[in-house]
Amino acid sequence: MADPLDRLDGSPYFRDGQISSVSRKTFTIAGIQVTVFGLDELPACEIEISCIWLLHPRLSTKERMSGIANEIVTSWNKQVSDDRNTSNALPPRKGVIAIALDHRNHGTRLVEPSRNGNWREGNARHADDMYNTYHGTAQDVSMLIDHLPSAISVCTINQNVVLGVSLGGYAAWHCILHDPRITAAVVIIGSPDYMNLMVDRARLSKLPSWKRGDPPGSQFLHSESFPSTLIEMVHKYDPACLFLGGLNAEPGTVPLRKGPIADPTDIEKKSLRPLLMQTLGGKQILNISGGRDKAIPYPHAEAFLNWLKRATAADGWFADGAVNFEDILYKDAAHEVTPDMAHKAVDFIMQVVARSRDSKRGFSHIDKPRI
Repeated sequence: MADPLDRLDGSPYFRDGQISSVSRKTFTIAGIQVTVFGLDELPACEIEISCIWLLHPRLSTKERMSGIANEIVTSWNKQVSDDRNTSNALPPRKGVIAIALDHRNHGTRLVEPSRNGNWREGNARHADDMYNTYHGTAQDVSMLIDHLPSAISVCTINQNVVLGVSLGGYAAWHCILHDPRITAAVVIIGSPDYMNLMVDRARLSKLPSWKRGDPPGSQFLHSESFPSTLIEMVHKYDPACLFLGGLNAEPGTVPLRKGPIADPTDIEKKSLRPLLMQTLGGKQILNISGGRDKAIPYPHAEAFLNWLKRATAADGWFADGAVNFEDILYKDAAHEVTPDMAHKAVDFIMQVVARSRDSKRGFSHIDKPRI
């Protein structure tokens, strides 16, 4: 699979830190190497710090996120400088750093390369391995939030934002749902409906576990390709299955989510409201997809995304949850991050950080995750 970040290599703003490079330092925290961008640029008077956690695509490494990291830190520091020049404001009370880490079984953490392959590449445990990788990485982010302040010798990290690309996008969904300290997320070409995606990927891969059913696909779930234990984990942590109860996971039917999803009944809303408030209340999410993406096709997540947009809209049944959810489809983009996508992501993060600064609100690093 081509590197989704290749399109950014031709951009002067995102080219792996070759332009407007900011400081970078490597720390080892709990056995995980992390690269911190922008630490040296923090003013001595800084008392509040926003951390932007960057999660790379499958088969990539944390180094590929350096261009985006540079642009995030540079953009914020320029914005602060411009504000001071125009308003004679007091020294800034908010600084931004970006942190990149390798997924499990990637980069500095690589153990068995074949386990990063898909079914067509000969990995019979593709569904398990991929899910375990990104879910584990989301857990790693939560652990690192606990220990980063002492590692980099800062006292107050009052905001955590996650940006993930492809595999990192899957992890970003888990981060925003299950750690209350992470208050905003940018998901780029990553799906919130893992089971639906894998079901159709099994069909396209012509797996024996797909073909043996009558009709085909009716025996896929609970098979060796998508075992019951994985189904339980997906229902517990993945967005679509967590909120919707998942696909029909019983053998005998073709488990593919199609068409619009009805809004919940009043009785269903009573159980969904506390769950949505716990996982998404007051949070901000930007979901970016490519209309020609064949690796993670937008239609597989579209039904859930539309359901969530209706629920969180100003006139939606969960409007009081104060969720800011934006879903943008770049119709001509494939499985890639275009410069326009990257600029939109950076602009969104700038707005999120600015709102936190202006409202003087944020989560302390002592809050605990639910993962």
